[in-house]
Amino acid sequence: MITGRKGMCFMPSYILASFLLYCVINAFTPGPGNILALNTVTNYGWKKGKPLFFGIFAGYYVVQIICAVFVYGIGAFLPKALTVMKYVGAAYILWLAIHIAISKPESTDSEGSASFLKGFLLQFVNVKIYMFGITALTGFVTPYSTAFLPLLGYELLIATIGTIATLTWIGMGLVIQKFYLKYYRPINIILALTLLECIWSMLK
Repeated sequence: MITGRKGMCFMPSYILASFLLYCVINAFTPGPGNILALNTVTNYGWKKGKPLFFGIFAGYYVVQIICAVFVYGIGAFLPKALTVMKYVGAAYILWLAIHIAISKPESTDSEGSASFLKGFLLQFVNVKIYMFGITALTGFVTPYSTAFLPLLGYELLIATIGTIATLTWIGMGLVIQKFYLKYYRPINIILALTLLECIWSMLK
């Protein structure tokens, strides 16, 4: 193990690969932000939906910064709790894998405004991205560094991946929606199996 608790975080390449894989799967699978963005672009278009999209993006970054501060605080004052949180995170990923495997496409109400505030506030009540950020850090990063800057850096990376995922849902519009609706079952099973590999990497 290569540690960098006071500075940079040096992960083994296979851990970094699992971290990125976990982030991509978590970010690109349907969630409140992605579903709302997709629904908004199909109902309002890009121009009218822009305030809401930017609200979603801004909220994502703010929530991930909050997660970095939370995990850093736990590491500083209750370092032994990070080990417990690692296993809680593994249990959450297992639940997520099962949920993805058996889930059906979600929908969201198309009525209402496409405002910045609506998108921004959605992320503060979006439990998925809180668990996403905290689990990613405690499962993959804190075994190698509990310094604040590396934690913050990885959370900003998570938020960037999440923003790219939402932009993909927006950009693909009805194309990705129709494809996912048609093939959601095999896609979900593949994603769930891939998450199981992430659990294995966390707990080795």
